[in-house]
Amino acid sequence: MRIADEDEIEASRAPLLDHLSELRQRLVASSIALFAAFAVCFFFVDPIFKFLAQPFETARDGAHPDMAGQPIELINTGAFGFFGVKMQIALFAAIVLSFPIVAWQAYAFIAPGLYRRERLAVAPFLAAAPIMFGLGAAFVYFVAMPYALHFAFDQEVTQGAIRVRYLPKVEEYMGLVTTLVVAFGLMFQMPVVLSLLARIGIVNAPLLRAGRRYAIVGIAAFAALVTPNDVISMAVMALPVYALYEVSIWLVAMIRKARDAEDSAAATAAAE
Repeated sequence: MRIADEDEIEASRAPLLDHLSELRQRLVASSIALFAAFAVCFFFVDPIFKFLAQPFETARDGAHPDMAGQPIELINTGAFGFFGVKMQIALFAAIVLSFPIVAWQAYAFIAPGLYRRERLAVAPFLAAAPIMFGLGAAFVYFVAMPYALHFAFDQEVTQGAIRVRYLPKVEEYMGLVTTLVVAFGLMFQMPVVLSLLARIGIVNAPLLRAGRRYAIVGIAAFAALVTPNDVISMAVMALPVYALYEVSIWLVAMIRKARDAEDSAAATAAAE
């Protein structure tokens, strides 16, 4: 088996210039995909903006039922400020939209340097990555943002001689949304990354169990960094991420068990 794997790698060897040429082609293809996605997203930037602003409207209507159905109000202080925000929204949406293509181009470039069994191991995780990113984005949109905005609206002063309303700048609000989507999209990759590392033998379940205390500290720090200074919001952020860590331990243990079974079967076949 080992000799066959080495023969397979040897057969896929190519001169350095060929590798550089292929890398250029992969980068060009990824750039074209990103540019095309940006053009499409910029054409639809207004619907995307309204979609991203929906959590603000939901939170506002919850805090001020009398304003339900009225247009939302975000502050723009620069002549070209909102245009810059539109560019950022289009770029953010383009990165999300083109991510599967870019990930595939990266995988296609490194695949010839992998053994066949390694390519078979990587492929399912490559497919799972955008799905988990989408789940992270959905969590932000439907759970995290409403709680964060609910906290912001709770700070308003609606009675008395001095009144304070929450009227965020449009760039600040969109920056918060996109930051949370990216942060949780990446954090939701935890089961994918740890499972892949387990598949190639870098991590195991006992190691992850021993690292629980460090994981808790890291997750709490992450939640404190990306959320308002609110214990409830931090808990809403941290608990799902920690749950993903526990799911990752279970997945790693299952992968290790399957790998041990494969090694045992291979040893039995070799002995025969």
